[in-house]
Amino acid sequence: MKSYLGFRAFLLFVAIVFTALGIWQVQRLFWKLDLIARVDARVHAAAVAPPSATEWPTIKSSDAEYRHVVLKGTFDNSRETLVQAVTERGPGFWVLTPLATADGGTVLINRGFVPPDRRNPVSRSEGQPQGEVSVTGLLRLTEPGGAFLRSNNPAAGNWYSRDVQAIGDDKGLADVAPYFIDADATANAGGYPVGGLTVIQFRNSHLVYALTWFALAIMSFAAMIMIPRLLRKET
Repeated sequence: MKSYLGFRAFLLFVAIVFTALGIWQVQRLFWKLDLIARVDARVHAAAVAPPSATEWPTIKSSDAEYRHVVLKGTFDNSRETLVQAVTERGPGFWVLTPLATADGGTVLINRGFVPPDRRNPVSRSEGQPQGEVSVTGLLRLTEPGGAFLRSNNPAAGNWYSRDVQAIGDDKGLADVAPYFIDADATANAGGYPVGGLTVIQFRNSHLVYALTWFALAIMSFAAMIMIPRLLRKET
């Protein structure tokens, strides 16, 4: 009898835990939906100036990532960095080029995608503008370290993530912003690099998780109720 009551108490405890997990996932769902809405608003808002050097130490992903920005400066095409990429156009490279701004700082610009046969800058010299340019795009936070199971190797020139600090150190850049800019789809001379390929996608499985936890809670409650009936039938 004691073991029977103990088992029912265990099922009740498990059901309560499952219910709490379901409620937590519902809360996470609304948080994710709010995040998606806020990011979408930033992406489609009018372009503004990116954070200044005085704001760099306080930049957080929650209020800066994917901000629609515009800035002016001069490209240092001799210090571009190629970062391996896989896009809707296939495998290739992101072209990250330092942009020297009027205030003396440097912002890395992801000018866009090039296929392997356009890796050499000579093959796309038309797309390397000289003099002051205006860049419009989306602010992205640095990607330190590398990609999954693949670490950046500056010495070998192998880059798998857009690690702003590491790229700046490798290229001898000073006063580098802790973010980079994904350039928009404005066409470059000669057709390369191809900008505007930023993928904005947030994994949102919270509703599925919530329904799963609630289903398990219902099953636990049902088992707790059915046990006495099953026992009575056996006797």
